[in-house]
Amino acid sequence: MAKRTNPAQIEAWTLDQLAKSTFFHRKLHEWKLVEVSDQIDAVRGEELSWDNLNISAQAWNKIIHRGIKPVLVFAHPQVLQVVPGAVGYYRMLAMVSQKSMKRVGINLDSYELGKSIGTAETAWTIAHHLNRIISVLVEADETVNAREFDLWRGMAAGSQAQGSWQNNKGAAAEVLIREAILRRLQDREIVVGEEASSTRLDLGDGRTLIFADEPDIAIYEGHLPLIAIEVKGGIDPAGVLERIGAAIKSLQRTRAENPQSVTILIVQGVSMTERARQDLTLSAATVTHLFSVKSIVEDESDRERFFGILGL
Repeated sequence: MAKRTNPAQIEAWTLDQLAKSTFFHRKLHEWKLVEVSDQIDAVRGEELSWDNLNISAQAWNKIIHRGIKPVLVFAHPQVLQVVPGAVGYYRMLAMVSQKSMKRVGINLDSYELGKSIGTAETAWTIAHHLNRIISVLVEADETVNAREFDLWRGMAAGSQAQGSWQNNKGAAAEVLIREAILRRLQDREIVVGEEASSTRLDLGDGRTLIFADEPDIAIYEGHLPLIAIEVKGGIDPAGVLERIGAAIKSLQRTRAENPQSVTILIVQGVSMTERARQDLTLSAATVTHLFSVKSIVEDESDRERFFGILGL
């Protein structure tokens, strides 16, 4: 007899899947994997000298005989210097991590974030090391398939995203809401200065958005809280009153600092009981807006209403 799956467990795992998938998707764009690849493809590699770059003859011949542009496979110092993010492209093609590169004495972090490689010697050192690894990988394939190179990079990017996910993973519901907000900020190019992976973001209109605890998310003007958001992602109805009670207390503290502040509670719809709804009705003076996680993630009209309240 097939084992029955608890609907609450299905909802919990689905929420976790959504959170992780949206996190990985944002990393794809944050790291500009497609844009950097297109820039490298546009380089006229035939005009470059490929001597003394630690590329094996066997690997080189395999690439040339398949009609694949060498610049798409092997790192060249000049490309590393002129294409921002190219270092990450070739590191991922070699399927090595940033951490492992540090262990061999080559720190690429700042270069992958867009910092220029200052000297030709540094660029040569990076290219020389990565080409050694890439050559071995190319030699290992009987037949070289250009599409495989995207898979190599994808495997490395996925591993890196997994590491970032483990470092940043919190409650899945909160991650989903945070990702939705970050995606909105990036799409609208609202953030000033800091990258959209920070916990404190300047919105450019005198307001600051902060990801923290109690409240989970808040928008300030100076030290004055304008908007406070509490996300309660638990799906067990048995604990919903306790979760809502904790959220209300947090939002009450915000209201004490600024009685005119907007307060938003985001909950799992499947967890709501009649008693919980009654408690929220009695707390209408504290909670000005109520959303479900699902409506913000999957309902465009609710999501737009949510962003409208935030002024994003």
